[in-house]
Amino acid sequence: MSMAAIMTGEQWALIDPKHFRDVMGSYPTGVCVVTAQGEQGERWGLAVGSFTSISLDPTLVGFLPDKRSRSWERMAETGRFCVNVLGADQLATCQRFASRHEDKFEGISHGTSPGGLPLLDDVLAWIECDIARTVELGDHLLVVGAVRAMQRMTGDSPLIFYRGGYHMLAGIDGTLT
Repeated sequence: MSMAAIMTGEQWALIDPKHFRDVMGSYPTGVCVVTAQGEQGERWGLAVGSFTSISLDPTLVGFLPDKRSRSWERMAETGRFCVNVLGADQLATCQRFASRHEDKFEGISHGTSPGGLPLLDDVLAWIECDIARTVELGDHLLVVGAVRAMQRMTGDSPLIFYRGGYHMLAGIDGTLT
């Protein structure tokens, strides 16, 4: 079992990766699919739960793909990407883009963003970006995107990942918000 070392004052505390994942799973995240397209029309995508707003001025967003991701390796070469914010009814889409399926777009209904990137149908929102910076952090990369276009679409509830499973957002009284 590998242990991550964390500096606490003058000492290092060892954190079990399984314990880290369990504790961090207490924080719910939205689920997105990041897409890109190559010069020859080849399309790539990957599911992420690490998408976030970084800055209003300039408008920057970010996400954290695994350094070993073959999809991201191909996508990074394009210099741009499109974030597709998934709705609660898009679990199958999430699972496809989280897989190692050779053509993740097979059977997935989609069009293109204004900049020509793959845009999945029925998403809650999309954000088209140029890659502004990529920073290596541990076993992941921080990809910072400069927002070029974006749109909020119709839809009721986001797909949420929480404690190792997928959920739908509900209000305090149990109704969808």
